[in-house]
Amino acid sequence: MNRMTTKTLAEIYLQQGHLRESYEIFKSLAEQDPSDLEIQKRLKELSEKLDLSSPSAVEERISTLKAWLAAIQARREK
Repeated sequence: MNRMTTKTLAEIYLQQGHLRESYEIFKSLAEQDPSDLEIQKRLKELSEKLDLSSPSAVEERISTLKAWLAAIQARREK
């Protein structure tokens, strides 16, 4: 991750509704300090909010992204 990763920045992203960005920062922080229980708690909360554990959610996201890509490609062909 190229930007500075801090709990404060992750919390700001979380408050602004940028769950994925917040999750990525907390994940990076957890790798640096796996014993930090506060970070682990936030990661778990965000994982549940983002539904990262569900294979069907991942498949749904992939399907949505493929549809977007197809629409973009169709526009470029015009």
